[in-house]
Amino acid sequence: MVTQSVQADDGTAVRPGTTAGGDVDTSVDMLIVGAGPAGLYGAYYAGFRGMSVALMDSLPEAGGQVTAMYPEKVIYDVAGFPAIRGRELVDALVTQAAPFDPMYLLDQQAAELTHEPDAVVVTSSQGHRVRARVVVITGGLGTFTPRPLPTGTGHLGRGLVYFVPKLDAYAGQDVIVVGGGDSAFDWALALEPIARSVTLVHRRDRFRAHAATIGRVEASSVEILTFSEVAAIHGEERIEKVELVHTRTGDRHVRPAQAVVAALGFTADLGPLTRWGLSMARRHIAVDSAMFTGVDRIFAAGDITEYPGKVRLIATGFGEVATAVNNAAPVVDPAAKVFPGHSSDDGTSV
Repeated sequence: MVTQSVQADDGTAVRPGTTAGGDVDTSVDMLIVGAGPAGLYGAYYAGFRGMSVALMDSLPEAGGQVTAMYPEKVIYDVAGFPAIRGRELVDALVTQAAPFDPMYLLDQQAAELTHEPDAVVVTSSQGHRVRARVVVITGGLGTFTPRPLPTGTGHLGRGLVYFVPKLDAYAGQDVIVVGGGDSAFDWALALEPIARSVTLVHRRDRFRAHAATIGRVEASSVEILTFSEVAAIHGEERIEKVELVHTRTGDRHVRPAQAVVAALGFTADLGPLTRWGLSMARRHIAVDSAMFTGVDRIFAAGDITEYPGKVRLIATGFGEVATAVNNAAPVVDPAAKVFPGHSSDDGTSV
C-alpha cells in the first residue's frame, strides 16, 4: 500500500485526508475504485477540480490490467502518443496526478458499501474504511484470472507464463505463443525481434485478433501453426521442449523451446461490486450519459461500464472518467458547476 503520513495532534501518524480518532480510516471527497489508466486520469482530474481523492485497487501496483498484463505492450491509440508502452503510459499518468497528492490504497479490494446521509463508506478487503462524498468505479474488468494451459501447470514460473512482464528476458530463446486473440498476436510480434524464434500455436485456423496485427505477424518471421495444441511440456528445472499435436490428424511432433506464453484470455469477476445494488448490463455496470450508475453518489467509467454505443478503449475511458468527475463535482460541492472551464484558462503554469 502506498501512503504518506503526517502527524496528528497526539503525535500519531495519520494519512492525508484522514480523520484522527474517527470511525473511518480515511475521509476524502472522492474515492476512485480501480487504479488503471482511467482511474489514474480521474485522480488527476479530481485534483484539478480541487477534490481530495483516494484510489483503491486489488492489485499491488497502480496501472490495473496494463501493469499486470501488458506492461511492455506498445499502445497506439492514446491521443498525443504515436506509440507508448503500457508501463510508460502508467508512469506518465501517475506523474500527472502526483501534484494533487492522491492516496493509493493498493492490494485492497473494495468490498462493502454503506450509505450515510451525505457520504458513502467503502470497506476494503483489508478492513480499511474510506468515507467519500462520491465514488467513481473504474475497475476495468474487475478481478481477472488467466485461463490456464491444461498441459503446462507444472511448469508455471519455470518457463510458462500467462503475461510477459519484460521482453528482454526472452532474448535468444525459442518461444511458443499459444492463442489466437489480440494478446497472442501482440506478444508474438513484440517477441519476434528479440527471441531466437517465435512460433504461434492456435487450435483453429481463424483468429480473433485485429486484422492489421494478424497481417503484421504473417509478414514477419513468426511461424504460425493452426489446428495445433500443446500436448505436453518437457524439462526438469526449466522448459526444454514442447510437444504439439494436430487437432485434426492427431499427428505429434516435438520442437525445442525454453519459454511458453499462454495467451488464452482470462475470466473476469466484479466480485463484491455485484452486491452494491448497481444495475448490470452484459456483466458490466449500466450508466447514463453523466456516467451515473443510478445508485446515490456512485459513478463509473472505463471498461467496466455499459451504455448504447459503448466502445472499450483506453482513450474512451479517459473521456468517460472526466465526465464522471465533472458530474460528481456538484455532488461533492453543490456550488460547483459541472463544466469547470478549460485547464488552459486556469492561470497555472506547468
